[in-house]
This record gives sequence, structure tokens and C-alpha cells, in this order.
Amino acid sequence: MHENADNTYFRRPSLFWMTVITLSMGFFMWTVFWPTQIPFQHLGPAGSLIKYLVDYHYKWLYWGFWTACGIHVAEALYSFRLCNAKGITDNQAQVQWVLQTMLFGMASLFLLQSYKPEKLKKRH
Repeated sequence: MHENADNTYFRRPSLFWMTVITLSMGFFMWTVFWPTQIPFQHLGPAGSLIKYLVDYHYKWLYWGFWTACGIHVAEALYSFRLCNAKGITDNQAQVQWVLQTMLFGMASLFLLQSYKPEKLKKRH
């Protein structure tokens, strides 16, 4: 029964990291796709910086957003490979890791990387 628990291992990142990443990526997307709707004047010094970036370096924001999305996809693909390497063979657990890593990136991937299944612990 303990072996079975290893192949279904899954943990969520803390609510703090899930919130920070969701709000950051959401604001990044808002800045890239709907910059005219952002109330820059209400964001203080950060608003001035973001307005400057939108006005003078929009191309870098646009490509930065898509690069961040691409990195999240690459991390998700790596998490699938890491699941197999760590003996997490349950399809539902693998799908949860891949989707969670695609959404929350390194916050999820660090949890998976730090997982030490019993079989691997005994070998070292």
C-alpha cells in the first residue's frame, strides 16, 4: 500500500505563492493586452514605471509576456518527465502536476523536485 502512495504523490504550493503568481501574471496580461484600461495614476511610482514601459518599451513587454508563458509550458513539460523519474505514474497525479506547474511555474516545480520517494531514498 505504501508503494501505491508514492505513485499518486501530489502537493499544492502555498496559497501565498498561488495568489502572487496569479495576480502577477494577470496584471502582466492586462498590461500587454489592455494597457489603456490600467489606472496608472492610482498605482503610485509603480504606475509611472509601468506607463513608461507601455509607452516606450511595449515590444519588450509583449515578448516578455509570451516568454513567461513559454517558460511555464516548458516547466509543465519538465514536470511530466520529473513525475516519471520520481515514480509518480498515476495519470491523475501527473495531470495535476502538469496543469499546476503550467499555472504556477516554479512554485509547483520546486515541490515536485524536492519530493524524495521511498524507493529513491533507499538507494542513496
